[in-house]
Amino acid sequence: MKKRIGLLLCALVLCGCAGQDSGLSRALELRARLNAAACEFTAVITADFDSYTQCFTLACTVQADGTVDFEVEAPAEIAGITGQVSASGGKLLFDDIALAFPLLADGRLSPVAAPWAMLRSLRSGYLNYTTVEGGCLCIAVDDTYESDALHIDVWLDAADLPQRSEILWQGRKILTITLENFAFL
Repeated sequence: MKKRIGLLLCALVLCGCAGQDSGLSRALELRARLNAAACEFTAVITADFDSYTQCFTLACTVQADGTVDFEVEAPAEIAGITGQVSASGGKLLFDDIALAFPLLADGRLSPVAAPWAMLRSLRSGYLNYTTVEGGCLCIAVDDTYESDALHIDVWLDAADLPQRSEILWQGRKILTITLENFAFL
């Protein structure tokens, strides 16, 4: 009898593990894909500078190593500026127009670097948890293990591709990114 109860308890535990939410496995599958292949998308970014917000639209191409090449599409006044953001830094290329706006998160992040920060966190950040909101999987990630980490929430569409993200610093949302036409290359 004790043997049967033990087997029954083991079966219940194993069934409970098998029935857990697949959110973490979906997040890890996305991480593997992002680490193995290049991708491209359009990022509509809203930066919150406390007293005002500014919107940008970037056409982004992400190399397999995580480097993000971008071209500003909007606002029209700065359209055509190109740049690159990687783990070693960033650069902007322009003729007679320059980008000038405050940095966010105590000088750690610029709005044009938001897609890179989101992808870097998805590729290697600390996965806090996953949840389902409105039928979409939400992945909560911190960019580091430090106490002042950027917290990134990323919502996936039905095909498990990123569609929206919010970047928070010290509990305050500083950037929102809407991803359009996301595709692996």
